[in-house]
Amino acid sequence: MNKKTKNNSQQIPTGFKQTDIGLIPEDWELKKLSEASEIIMGQSPPSSTYNSEGNGLPFYQGKADFGNVYPTPRIWCTSPAKIAEKNDILISVRAPVGPTNLSFEKSGIGRGLSAIRTRENHYLYLYYYLNKIEKVIEKLGTGSTFKAINKSQLYNIEIPLPPLPEQKKIAYVLSKIQQAIEVQEKIIKTTQELKKALMQKLFTEGLYGEPQKQTEIGPIPESWEVKEMSEITKITSGGTPSRKIPKYYTGENLWVKSGELEDNIIEDTEEKITDEAIANSSAKIFPQDTILIAMYGATVGKTAILKKKSTTNQAVCAILPNYDLFDPEFLRHYFITIRDKFLSQRYGGAQPNISQTIIKNTKVPIPSITEQKEISKIFKNLDLKIVLQNNHLSILKEFFHTTLNQLMTGQIRVKDIEFKIEETQLSLLEKGQRDV
Repeated sequence: MNKKTKNNSQQIPTGFKQTDIGLIPEDWELKKLSEASEIIMGQSPPSSTYNSEGNGLPFYQGKADFGNVYPTPRIWCTSPAKIAEKNDILISVRAPVGPTNLSFEKSGIGRGLSAIRTRENHYLYLYYYLNKIEKVIEKLGTGSTFKAINKSQLYNIEIPLPPLPEQKKIAYVLSKIQQAIEVQEKIIKTTQELKKALMQKLFTEGLYGEPQKQTEIGPIPESWEVKEMSEITKITSGGTPSRKIPKYYTGENLWVKSGELEDNIIEDTEEKITDEAIANSSAKIFPQDTILIAMYGATVGKTAILKKKSTTNQAVCAILPNYDLFDPEFLRHYFITIRDKFLSQRYGGAQPNISQTIIKNTKVPIPSITEQKEISKIFKNLDLKIVLQNNHLSILKEFFHTTLNQLMTGQIRVKDIEFKIEETQLSLLEKGQRDV
């Protein structure tokens, strides 16, 4: 027994202590959430007190109202039963359990939420810690129809508490990374909006400032033609090999499902099939630069382009390349611009579909191959920029989660770092603006 105790003590790093939630620095406290804060369980008032005209207080009912940091009001309440104050932490206590936001202003809260009001601790530190353990809180949820966490479970969540000055510094560091993430998200959104605007402009005005003519698909440059898809290429679809024969899905032939279409480039697939699977099904091999359009499923209307030869399932329409008449990227981007109009022709009930016939009958603009390629190059450059921006965003998010974990466990200490923290700088949105 003594030997075991000695071995355990040897495993604890200098300056740390073992607690019910793991190792934390010796100078940190461990308290229950109810000891570190006041907890207000939400309550739903009569629906007759709700309105959408802005009368009363903003009223939040659950996770559906949450943004990245602050909730967005959809309804207001003239007689809320429970109140959250500005900078209270809002936590979802009914499916889903665990997500958090910050209260932007005095608000009413329904029974899907609880408000956590810090006592002698910093609200942003506590907000970030609850963000860190969201999955842990989620596992506390119980219930057969939908998960929920009760008052007792919420009260007993244990929180590691550094001294208040260190809490503020931790919150400051994390808020700065969070702000960098928000800036990067806005940059991506701006680039995507630029691309959308350019697509609309280039598909109606072209590159050379030509006079326009009115056509059945709208205004286009005078030198452009309008062609029906069936006139310029072959359009077909794939097939699904029998799932009853598992060996069919152990091959090397790429096999695209409609869910993999996200207006993207496809160089690999989740599943691959054998030559035998192709021979014994309606699946067929499509060449590089084939344009794909999802005909049904959650991604209906979304596109992709093959950068390697591939097969597809029957939910994917394949537009085979015809380099003499169209540049594949030019045509794919045109289908993106007309998606709403395109999808208005869907048929079916709960899961509307589009058909090969609709695609074959679609009329498209056809400029010279030279102009098509020049327009495609513009889109490709913007797509590359968006990819790089998204990669940078992924790095920032990974850095945030790594730093969050290290700061909240004391692996990185900021207590001895000298920097001045203004209270206003601790706001996630320094100008006090909600998520857009």
